[in-house]
Amino acid sequence: MVSSPLTRETYLPEAGDQLARVYDFLTARGATGATVPEPRYMLAGAEAGEQVELPHEVYRVLLQVVEAMRANLAVTVVPQAMTLTTQQAADLLGVSRPTVVKLLDEHKIPFERVGTHRRILLRDLLSYRKQRRDEQYAALDAMTAEIGDDDEDPETVQRRLRAARTAIAARRRSGEAT
Repeated sequence: MVSSPLTRETYLPEAGDQLARVYDFLTARGATGATVPEPRYMLAGAEAGEQVELPHEVYRVLLQVVEAMRANLAVTVVPQAMTLTTQQAADLLGVSRPTVVKLLDEHKIPFERVGTHRRILLRDLLSYRKQRRDEQYAALDAMTAEIGDDDEDPETVQRRLRAARTAIAARRRSGEAT
């Protein structure tokens, strides 16, 4: 079944060992560690000699889809424009549109104006999201290092965690980066 390339589609996993065979093939190829020559993956057609090489990005998507379906999860593919509105950016980040506008005004995310509208490049937004996640994980690691004394009783650790969360929330409300 061929679907329109620009529609939102959800794919449900099918029973059987087909996915297991595809998964085993993809992971075995990735686990070989062969660096020379670069692994190449082909999509084969029904007729002999019908094949096309898959770009690395398509291979990565295929691997992620197969892993999700093997875990009995549905997979939704949503085509995304390369430039986003502030609302689309907010949806992708999981924040409100005014928060995105504030981030743009603070020059934390690059954007361009089209008339009176702001447009954000998808790659810039994904870069910001990765940077924000990295900073959050670093903050969590720092908290873990501070709190990581195994000799402390659980109530003391819980009080310190609450205090840390409260401090982070206060910084967020005041507009500081976390």
